[in-house]
Amino acid sequence: MTAQFHSPLSRELQGFLRFKRSLGYRYAQSEFTLREFDRFLKKYARKHRSWRLDQAILAWLASKPQRKAISVSVDATIVRQFCRYLHRLPAHSSLSEPRWPQLPGKSDFLPYILSKKEVHQLLKLTKKLARPPFRPRLYRALILLLYCTGVRFGEALRLRMRDVDVPARVLFVETFKGRARWVPFDRSLARELEIYLRARRLFAAAQSDDHFFVGANHRTLPKNTAWETLRKLFQKAGLKPARGRVGPRPYDWRHTFAVHRLTRWYRQGVDLHARLPWLSTYMGHDDILGTETYLTVTPELLGLAGHRFRLRYLHANEDEGDHDPINPR
Repeated sequence: MTAQFHSPLSRELQGFLRFKRSLGYRYAQSEFTLREFDRFLKKYARKHRSWRLDQAILAWLASKPQRKAISVSVDATIVRQFCRYLHRLPAHSSLSEPRWPQLPGKSDFLPYILSKKEVHQLLKLTKKLARPPFRPRLYRALILLLYCTGVRFGEALRLRMRDVDVPARVLFVETFKGRARWVPFDRSLARELEIYLRARRLFAAAQSDDHFFVGANHRTLPKNTAWETLRKLFQKAGLKPARGRVGPRPYDWRHTFAVHRLTRWYRQGVDLHARLPWLSTYMGHDDILGTETYLTVTPELLGLAGHRFRLRYLHANEDEGDHDPINPR
């Protein structure tokens, strides 16, 4: 992606982006943040003729009061790195940085892991979605794709027709936060997507470059529209209150996928250390550390892990001649 900046610091922002990528960083998500800051700075400089960068940064960070502190912290980190880059330039060596606010470095939000029963309940609720008649099939397909493949919410909405090969049971996810990857899926999901595609072809154009998921405008499924519809489905299922940040979010489908996959492996008795790299690659992470974020411990998973540990302990106990250090005979 080639960024285009238009604020008084457009040249410096472009140089900072090139510098980061020369170090090997993809910097895709951070580019969106820099573009947003650039748009704000352009308006801010017009309104304040004698503007200062430190004041502009603080005004930008405070411009979205409804955002979570961790989100503001991420934005502040990116702009703080930009300020350090500016210090190295002769024209900005005397730059005054703002007094950076004390913000959390990690999110304390606990993901909501949906149960299979809740997934079935949500799928039933999609049948009640009205206008246009295409909506029930649309959101059933979206939910199943998120649940069965673990792709990111944004990745699913950006899929094009050419990216989804239903007969081959594989989809292609272009580079965004993680690496570009092929994502195979089960024949049961392929059957559902084939049904969706038949309905979609009757609803909107279906050329290779057209979006796979489309809404009322027949071209795309806007993120806000999809988010709001899923939020209402969560509420109708009794999983989320009318107000507040508690309850499942669309992003929690990815967490649910990871936990359910790990739970199946525990049940099958496979070597988790050997399989975790598979899961990491499938989810588009550079390493296992990125995948660990999604491995939330549930009561069921904890019970299965405890059962496996007990079996291994008993097996080791038998190999040592039934010696029990906890309950010696």
